[in-house]
Amino acid sequence: MKKYALGIDLGGTSTKFGLVSEDGRVVRQSTISTPQYPDINDFCDALCDGMKALVAAEGLTLSDIAGIGCGAPNGNYYTGCICQAPNLPWKGVVPLAEMISKRIGLKCTITNDANAAAQGEMIYGSARGMKNFIVITLGTGVGSGIVVDGKVRYGHDGFAGELGHCKVDHSGKGRLCGCGQRGCIEAYASATGVARTAKELLGQDGLTSRDVYELAEQGNETAKQIFDYTGRLLGEKLADYVHFSSPEAIILFGGLTKAGHWILDPVRKALDENLMPIWKGKIPVTVSSLKDSEAAILGAAALVKIEN
Repeated sequence: MKKYALGIDLGGTSTKFGLVSEDGRVVRQSTISTPQYPDINDFCDALCDGMKALVAAEGLTLSDIAGIGCGAPNGNYYTGCICQAPNLPWKGVVPLAEMISKRIGLKCTITNDANAAAQGEMIYGSARGMKNFIVITLGTGVGSGIVVDGKVRYGHDGFAGELGHCKVDHSGKGRLCGCGQRGCIEAYASATGVARTAKELLGQDGLTSRDVYELAEQGNETAKQIFDYTGRLLGEKLADYVHFSSPEAIILFGGLTKAGHWILDPVRKALDENLMPIWKGKIPVTVSSLKDSEAAILGAAALVKIEN
């Protein structure tokens, strides 16, 4: 029985990949710089060479590997392609799963990074035993993976679950989002969104969500207001998501969750205030239990666990 899978976390800055055991351990992992390879063929060559090296270093061969899972921005589960990802060096439609499979001789399954996170939570993390939940990733953007009856929902075209692009400002004058629309929750409740709010309220360029957290810890009232504002907007949208899917829980993942109670308290308060009575006090908002350095790799590898 094949007891290992390879998981890939493809991001705009770096691509992490790891060898994952059947019991959910990242046995070995490595990384390459994504922007270093503007040619997709060179990128695939480097990635596949790196994965082969991980397998060999563990004393295994490719025949011991059940398959490869990949989480990537705009990754389409149905087609195996990355489709017009704005933050990657390769434009248009990239048949990544096919390119990897041809080079390494293993089936490769691809999905977007938030769906991979949902798979990882269901197999290895906070959602073990759950069949209905939502994972919200709070990083550079706001991603979401929706699980109903134990299955990630992909929709008819593979792109379902873009909750980060539901609007919180319908005036037409909201913040410009990377998707081209104005007023998306991603423009407010992501780490980037917190930085934008900090610039507006503190008048300082270059502040990160981590900087705002440290200011809040030091007692800065404006920093606290930033998290209150961000958490309220996110909590209101989470209530909308509960109304259409009735999840057992909502699991938050990503760098912004490091703000702890500063972000979680207003999120939970706003969620409960905006729910119908049948759900009030019944939908927990928790933080991922997976290690930051391994979570995305485990989530990608979970695609293989489910497929095989």
